[in-house]
Amino acid sequence: MQTVDWYLNRLKQMSLGEISYRVRQTVVGHAQAKRTSVKTEVPLFNVTPARLNWLTAPVQVDTALYSQAADRVAAGRIPVFAVDDAALGPKPRWNKDVRLDVEAPLTFGKTLDYRDPRLIGDIKYLWEPNRHLELVTLAQAYRLTVSEKYLHALREKLESWLDQCPHLLGPNWASSLELGIRLINWAAVWQLVGGVESRLFADAPGGAFRDRWLESIYRHAQFVSGYRSLYSSANNHLIGEMTGVFVAGCVWPLCKDMLNWRGQSYDILVQEALRQTCTDGVNREQAVAYQHFVLDFMLLGASVGEAADIKFPQRYWLRIEKMLEYIASLMDVAGNVPMIGDADDGYVVRLSQERDFCPFRSQLATGAVLFERQDFKAKAGHLDDKTKWLLGERAAAYHGIRAPAEQATVRRAFPEGGYYILGTDFDTEDEIRLVVDAGPLGYQSIAAHGHADALAITLSVSGREFLIDPGTYAYHTNERWRNYFRGTAAHNTVRVDNGDQSVSGGNFMWIRHAQAHCEAWLPGDEMDVFRGSHDGYTRLRDPVVHRREIRLDKVRRRIEINDTLMCKRAHIIERPWHFGEHCTVRETVNGFSATSAGVTIAIKHADAGVTALRFSGDVERPAGWVSRRYDIKTPTTTLVWLKEISGETTLRTVIDCAQQQPAVVSDNPANSKQWERV
Repeated sequence: MQTVDWYLNRLKQMSLGEISYRVRQTVVGHAQAKRTSVKTEVPLFNVTPARLNWLTAPVQVDTALYSQAADRVAAGRIPVFAVDDAALGPKPRWNKDVRLDVEAPLTFGKTLDYRDPRLIGDIKYLWEPNRHLELVTLAQAYRLTVSEKYLHALREKLESWLDQCPHLLGPNWASSLELGIRLINWAAVWQLVGGVESRLFADAPGGAFRDRWLESIYRHAQFVSGYRSLYSSANNHLIGEMTGVFVAGCVWPLCKDMLNWRGQSYDILVQEALRQTCTDGVNREQAVAYQHFVLDFMLLGASVGEAADIKFPQRYWLRIEKMLEYIASLMDVAGNVPMIGDADDGYVVRLSQERDFCPFRSQLATGAVLFERQDFKAKAGHLDDKTKWLLGERAAAYHGIRAPAEQATVRRAFPEGGYYILGTDFDTEDEIRLVVDAGPLGYQSIAAHGHADALAITLSVSGREFLIDPGTYAYHTNERWRNYFRGTAAHNTVRVDNGDQSVSGGNFMWIRHAQAHCEAWLPGDEMDVFRGSHDGYTRLRDPVVHRREIRLDKVRRRIEINDTLMCKRAHIIERPWHFGEHCTVRETVNGFSATSAGVTIAIKHADAGVTALRFSGDVERPAGWVSRRYDIKTPTTTLVWLKEISGETTLRTVIDCAQQQPAVVSDNPANSKQWERV
C-alpha cells in the first residue's frame, strides 16, 4: 500500500500533461468499475485466423526434456522464483500468491492496489504463473510427441483461467504488461498446437472453448490498447504491451479492431524500441536484465511480423544488432554478465528446456544467425534450443558462420549508455575485464529500474567474477532489502555520509538523480585510463563531488583506482568491495587476497587512517550478500574501507591481477570482522 509521501513524490515526477492523462484514466477506470457486471458486446469474429509459422519444432532437440517438463506442468508443479516446486495443481488458483498463500479479491483490476501485500501478497508470485510461459511447454511437448494428454492439460488450465479471471476483474486485469506477455505466450501455444485446425477444438465443446478463448484474446488486446504505459511509465512496459498487441493482431486478425490495434502497436513498438535504446545499443533503463527482456520483445515482434509479411525497418534491426554487441562486450570469457541495475528473472517466453540454458548466450546465438556475426557465435558457444524453435531451418546457418580474416575487436566504449570496459587478453584464459558505470541513473523521471551505482565497477579475471554487482533480490515487498540492493552501499563505488548517491522516493522511483559522466577515456596497448565524476552528493550541506580515475597497467596486470572527494569539510567515506560468492577472501600482510577456482587477485588501499571492515551475510547492516535470483540471497564477502576525511582528499586502491599467492594473515570469515589500518 502506498503512503501519502509516495503519491506526492510520484506527482512531482510527472509533467502537467501526465497528471491530466492520469486523472482522465482514473475517472474512466472508476466508471468502468461500476459497469463490470454489464456484458459488453464483442464484434463478430473471423474464426479462421491466419496460420503463421513463426515457431518451428526442431529436429535435433531432446524430446524427453520437453516431455518431462510438460508432465510436471500438467501436474501443476512449476518453479516460481524462490519456490522451486510450487504446487499449483492441475487447475491452479490463478489469483493466489503461491508463496504467501494470499488470495487476491476479484474487484476491478485497474483500481486494485496490487502493491499492498496484505491484500495481494507478493504480486510477483501471483503474476508469474499467469504469464503462461509453462503453457508453451505443454504445447511444445504436444508438437514433439503428438500426445493428446498435453492438449487435455492445456485446455484444463486455460478453461480454469477463463473461469477464475473474468474480464476486468482481479489482479490479472491490473497490469497491461502482464496481459501483453500472456498474449505472446497464448500466440505461441496457438501456433504450436495447430491453430484454428487444432484437435483442441475438434468437437462441439472444443469449438465453444475456442470461441471463449478468442473472446478473451480480443478483450486482452482491447484492454492493453486502452491502458498503455505512457509518460514517465513508458519504459519496457510499453514495449512489452505493444509487442503483445502486435503479435495478437498478426496471429488473430479476427476483426477490424484487431487490425487497427495491430497497426497502432507496430508504430509504437518501432518508435519506442529506438527511443528507449541508445544508438550504441544500451537500453536506457540501465539494467542488463531489462536489456535482455526488451531485446526478446523486439526479436519476437519482428519474427512474428516477418511471418505475417510485415517488415520492420532497417534501423530497428540495426538497433537490435547494437544491443547484442553491448551484451557481447559485457560478457567475460566464461559467459558471466554483470548484474547491473534491476533484475526480476523475467522472461517473455521460455522456449528452451536445456539445463545449461543462458538467456544472454541464446540471444547471441540468434544474433549470430540473423546478422552473420562470428563474434556473436563465439560468445554464444553453441546453438541453443530457443534459437532453433525461433529460427527454424535458418538456425542451421549457425554452423556455417566462419571467422573473418581479421578478428573483430571488442567494443569497449558505450558513451551514450555510459559504460566503459578496461581490459586485456579478451576472451582468453588470461582475460581481465573491468566494467565501469558512468551512465545515467535510469530512464525517464522516475528511473524505475536504475541503481545508485555511479562510477561503480565490476571485475572479472580469467572468467572468475571477483568484484560483482550483488543484484536485486526484492521488488514490491521487503522494502529494507529493496533499498539495500539498489543503494550505493551495494555497489563498488564510494559512499558519502551513509547516504545513497541518488534520493529514493519509493521502490521504483528516484526523486533526485546523480548525474555521472566520463571525463576521459584513453584506451591503449599497454594502459587503459578512465576518468569520470558524478554530482550525487552535491546536495549535501557541504557539497561533495566524487571523481574516479581508473588505470589498468596491462604489462603489470595492475589496476589503480584513485577516488578524489572534492569538498571543504569533514565527511565519512566508505569504499565497499563486493566479492563473488565463490571467492575466498583472506587478510594478507599488505591487504587482502581473493581466490576463485585457482585464480588469485590482491587488493589493498594506500591510505593512512583507514578502518577495514569485513562482512558476510550480515543482516543488521546489511552487507555481504549476493542475489543471483529474485527473492533468493546468498552470503558472500564484502570489504568496506572506512575513513573520515576533511577537505579535498584522494583515496587510492590497488588491485593486482598477476595471480600470485600473497602471504595470508587471516581467512576468518566471521561476520563484521574488523581490522584497523594506521
